Amino acid sequence: MPLDAQAIGRGCAGKITRADQLCGLELERFKAALKTGAPITVACTQEEPLFREVAEDVPQAQLTFVNIRETGGWSKDAPAAGPKAAALIAAAGEEMPPIPLVTLESEGVALIYGRDEIAIEAAQRLADRLDITVLLTRPGDVVPRRTNEFPVLKGTVRNAKGYLGAFELSIDDYALPLPSSRAKLVFGASRNGATSTCDLILDLSGGTPMFPAHELRPGYLRADPRDRAAVERAIADAGGLVGTFDKPRYVNFEASLCAHSRSSITGCTRCLDLCPTGAITPNGNAVAIDENVCAGCGACASVCPTGAASYALPSADALMRRLRTLVQTYRKAGGSDAVVLFHDGEHGEEIIDALARFGAGLPANVLPLRVNEVTQLGPEAIAGVFAYGGSGAAVVTRAKPKHDITALRRAVETSETIVSALGFGGGLVRIIETDDPDQLRAALDAAPAGVATQKPANFVPRGAKRSVLETTFRELHLAAPAPVDVVALPPGAPFGGVKLNVEGCTLCHACVTACPTHALSDNPDRAMLRFTESLCVQCGLCQATCPEKVITIEPQLDFKAWNAPLKILKEEEPFHCIACGKPFGTKSSIERVLAKLGEKHWMFQGANARRIDVIKMCADCRVEAVVNESFDPHAAPQRPPVMSTEDYLRAREKKKDDPLGS
Repeated sequence: MPLDAQAIGRGCAGKITRADQLCGLELERFKAALKTGAPITVACTQEEPLFREVAEDVPQAQLTFVNIRETGGWSKDAPAAGPKAAALIAAAGEEMPPIPLVTLESEGVALIYGRDEIAIEAAQRLADRLDITVLLTRPGDVVPRRTNEFPVLKGTVRNAKGYLGAFELSIDDYALPLPSSRAKLVFGASRNGATSTCDLILDLSGGTPMFPAHELRPGYLRADPRDRAAVERAIADAGGLVGTFDKPRYVNFEASLCAHSRSSITGCTRCLDLCPTGAITPNGNAVAIDENVCAGCGACASVCPTGAASYALPSADALMRRLRTLVQTYRKAGGSDAVVLFHDGEHGEEIIDALARFGAGLPANVLPLRVNEVTQLGPEAIAGVFAYGGSGAAVVTRAKPKHDITALRRAVETSETIVSALGFGGGLVRIIETDDPDQLRAALDAAPAGVATQKPANFVPRGAKRSVLETTFRELHLAAPAPVDVVALPPGAPFGGVKLNVEGCTLCHACVTACPTHALSDNPDRAMLRFTESLCVQCGLCQATCPEKVITIEPQLDFKAWNAPLKILKEEEPFHCIACGKPFGTKSSIERVLAKLGEKHWMFQGANARRIDVIKMCADCRVEAVVNESFDPHAAPQRPPVMSTEDYLRAREKKKDDPLGS
């Protein structure tokens, strides 16, 4: 492949060494570089095992590997791929935080769930490795075994929960076999509500899966009993599920930021609606994410408006830093019209590799950026492409994606609306759903040309997900070719404002109490309702909580409001206590109470009319006034006696006997 060392030199700092056979005849160059003690980036991933073996004698060596061959050098556009190679090399050197892990432990206690001899045969093959129990649901004629190496029971799983090492099942129609069973297994009396615990489940029943997205549930193996190959694979996998296993902790969660609920009123349910595995459940004001069940699709992090749920492989700021280096280095090395192609490590790398080996390869201006799952992408990553100087963004997924891509579609649609409104062009953010490498190339070639900014951002993203998003959007607006102040967004978007019917608002501040992000706030010194639009996540809790129903949420992206100070939605003069002069309540609310009670309630009528003044006092003065005047609150006028049904019937009979009332 051609290699543009000059372009790479323009984009990458440090000493650059070119080699034609670094893993063979020129291996001494690599060994010499190791001796310097400097960090080393090797532009080859195929021979990474060899280079790491050579570096074993230098444990302090800092090695990074990057693929510039399948991603750029093997392409019909390879002569122009020098800036891309520089960008890929520089981005690979961007440090990523360590992967947090969750530990699952299995002692090999297994439940094999089936209908007939297929389940028993699987149990016999696994009995030497696992502690087996077989549960047959509505079994037919099953011949008893000569020796009971493991129990065979009858029952139907009604409910199941848990994960590898901690499954719990509720079983109905549970029964033990009779030892006297002769030609077929005969079971004793059955009962409902039995409970079973186990470390792993091998489901050969052929029925409905026990879990949503069952293929992603660790420790749950399922195969159609009619598919012998699938049964064989499941048996082989089950035999290895003993011991301690580490899985990534895909999502970091901060419950205090969650906008799910306040005061038993439901607000945001975005993550609950999208989680495919059921790992997310309501938990009071927030939700709870079971890290043992989470399969890492990242949909919750993609749609979480507050940043309570954020993806950890890598974190939002780390991914944005790599994106920044990728796009900026590409421009620095002389590249133009950069299109960032987000892809995963499974399907994405395979289709890019196939396109390079058997097709035209990636275009020279397409910069591949690997993420753990493309469904983890949020609007901040896509907006960052354009803020840093890119002119397009694409996401490649399977024709039939492994994870639900609803969250990804929302992020793409929202981002497309924003970048289009800001003058970058239309149709620049796309999802390419294909398993065909040539279709991937055709889709990339057919993409419309965007307008790259002439004033790209240079900010270094730091902090939590929401702060990264806010910074990125502000920088995107500054970099926009044709900036506008307000971009209208569809319902459900995580950005927007509120409309307030000022006349109907009583400044009760119920909305302030309910707002989880403090977008709505009060003023301890004034009767006031204030709003910070950049903090609003459109959860709707203020709208649902408002007793007067005078608040309406409005999805939009108002850049001017984001950069403005607190907006005062309503302000009133306070009412001053007539005794001490201290401000309390609002003038309108006190006047409304006076109008409702004055001369209309026995406490404030006739001789008590002057008592209306206590309403005009603060809490302290009101107590003092009531105590000093020795007012008896129980001295109300005599109420009419309570009438029973018999009293009404008696009165009716009396009226019949004496219609004239004589």
